[in-house]
Amino acid sequence: MDQAASRSELHAFLAPNSIAVIGASNDPTKRGYKALVGLIDGGYEGQIYPINPKSPEILGLRAYPSVQSLPAAADLALICTPASSVPGLLRECGRNGTRGAIILASGFGEIGGEGVALEAETLAAAREAGVRIIGPNTSGMFNLHKKVNLLALQNVRPGDIGIVSQSGNMLLALALEAQRNGYIGFSTYVGPGNQTDIGFGDYLRYLSEDEHTRVATFYIEGFKDGRAFLDAAREATRVKPVVVYKSGSTQAGQKSASSHTGALAGSYAMTVDLLRQNGVNVVGHSDEILPVAEGLGLLQQTPGKRIAILSDGGGQATIASDRISEAGLELAELSDQTRARLGSILFPQASLANPIDVAGSTDANPGLFTECVDILLQDDQVDMVFLVGMFGGYGVRFDQSLESAENRCAVEMAQSVAARRKGLVVYSLYAPIRPVALMTLREAGIPVYDSIELAVSTLRALSERGAYLQRANSAPQRLSLQRSSDADTLFARALSEGRDLLEPEARQVLADYGIPLPESRWVHTAEDLFAAAADYADRPVAMKIVSRDILHKSDAGGVRLNLVGETALSDARDAIEKSCLQYAPEARLEGVLLTPMATKGVEVIIGASRDPVFGPVVMFGLGGIFVELFKDVAFRAAPLSRYDAEAMIAQVKASRILDGIRGEPAVDKQALIDLLLRISSMMELHPEIESLDLNPVIARADGCELVDARIIVKAPELN
Repeated sequence: MDQAASRSELHAFLAPNSIAVIGASNDPTKRGYKALVGLIDGGYEGQIYPINPKSPEILGLRAYPSVQSLPAAADLALICTPASSVPGLLRECGRNGTRGAIILASGFGEIGGEGVALEAETLAAAREAGVRIIGPNTSGMFNLHKKVNLLALQNVRPGDIGIVSQSGNMLLALALEAQRNGYIGFSTYVGPGNQTDIGFGDYLRYLSEDEHTRVATFYIEGFKDGRAFLDAAREATRVKPVVVYKSGSTQAGQKSASSHTGALAGSYAMTVDLLRQNGVNVVGHSDEILPVAEGLGLLQQTPGKRIAILSDGGGQATIASDRISEAGLELAELSDQTRARLGSILFPQASLANPIDVAGSTDANPGLFTECVDILLQDDQVDMVFLVGMFGGYGVRFDQSLESAENRCAVEMAQSVAARRKGLVVYSLYAPIRPVALMTLREAGIPVYDSIELAVSTLRALSERGAYLQRANSAPQRLSLQRSSDADTLFARALSEGRDLLEPEARQVLADYGIPLPESRWVHTAEDLFAAAADYADRPVAMKIVSRDILHKSDAGGVRLNLVGETALSDARDAIEKSCLQYAPEARLEGVLLTPMATKGVEVIIGASRDPVFGPVVMFGLGGIFVELFKDVAFRAAPLSRYDAEAMIAQVKASRILDGIRGEPAVDKQALIDLLLRISSMMELHPEIESLDLNPVIARADGCELVDARIIVKAPELN
């Protein structure tokens, strides 16, 4: 495909050469006034078309009575008029050749009722007119490299961080933070509003292509099309870093009380897992957004997670070590040669184990930091150096004469970092007062922070991005299964009867896709029960009710365990049926399922759901009845690669149990990985599967055994 042809159409109006302001005004309280001021004061070099039928001139610019009266088509229309006028104006814009429009007004879907209908009419009008729309209910946009400032926001400088934020106040907070920082600047900002037309995935694609953007940053309250964003992220993150702060948690993907997987899907934790799977750096606190974006913009990535801490104070070195460990990073094991070289230039009392404490060696000679950093950067066991303490403030703390030495040190340190091609991140107590040495480092592309925690957040983001790029550049190993016609028949039957799969049917579908299951017997009559008792002889079995109307069998008293012999089986069957009919008097009972009792192992859950926001999602976690209580689970979007499956297992806190504790053998993780990959492939092959639970799965050293299987179905929606 031709690269120009595949380029996002958003470039035509997010970097506009002409702008029509519909509802331009001479009233300083109106957005139509402020937008013009932002363009004029910002030095916008394109054509500005104020539109107001009552004023021939606004702010010294010729005004036009309507869109149709413009001498040429505008690339972008800013609509500052009431909501009810928007559909008609979009049609006018389309007739005049305008490509994109920003709709500031509220009063659409966010208010419900008539607003929903008006939003639908607006979208229909936009599509009819061939106009892409930002909003409605948006704070607007700016493109500082084009000198487009439709927010009339003051004191924002052009830079390389692109921002899409669902909150106008968050944008203002970030702009003020950047102003205090003094170095951070922005490329493009967009407030997506209701995302009636253009969504987060579209904006990400634009920012990934924008030559002025080095980092794409998002503040997101909720996705409308999460799968589109994941698809865009998978491509964008190969090119540049993407940072997301996701606020709150969504109930959109939940089907509560239907299945464990459905109840846990749609959560904040699931969203974070899926974003990280696709290379997005997710930050957990709002004050991390810009610092992490800045650090990623400067350094892009690091090849690993082994950090060397260089400090002039034991207390802060300890704090840094704690945060490094909590972030999932590692303290690098320094080579003997590195420790010897450090020992040759530092005081004897210096600590040469990582973290390195110079123990006063630099008090009179801060230039030693350059040598120490260079030595550490040369160690093959070190991926990044974290300088912690007072650097930049020696001239303030001890003697002003040390300032020039620090300044020289900063220049030499930057040269060393560039030569060694490894990263350096700096935390300094004196960062808030911006001494020359720290400004020199920052201007050389070295991140400088006034918080250990923010610095470590950046180190983690750099490491995560490096690891992602390493695996993204290798071909993903996936499992592709052939569609089973027998499974198709079972799904079609269940859908035609308006029910989910019965457990025996679910087991048959799983077996069709190569998933090993223990033997089972679906018993309908007393004769079947007697035959089963003879076959199982002295082996203890489990008995479970089979009913389309009873989803949670244990809650209904529909499960009996450790049954041996004909009498035990007969009594258990009678008790189960009686209990289930008391629980659900109208329930249709369709026999019982007998399976041998599972042998000892580790209980895990494997599930999948078709999330309405993100599409098919697979889950792995601690199994049994406590899965929803502890929520020790991991999610990935299907299709899974082998790496995804491995990472899911490693992510859960209980994964150590799988490695064997207290004398127990390690479980067969490869069997679990294979099971995850087969479930992922099933979700791709069968859009009828809305939710699937295998809980528990007993993981053992010789494989894994499914104890309970549940598949909830729904007729797939036609596109």
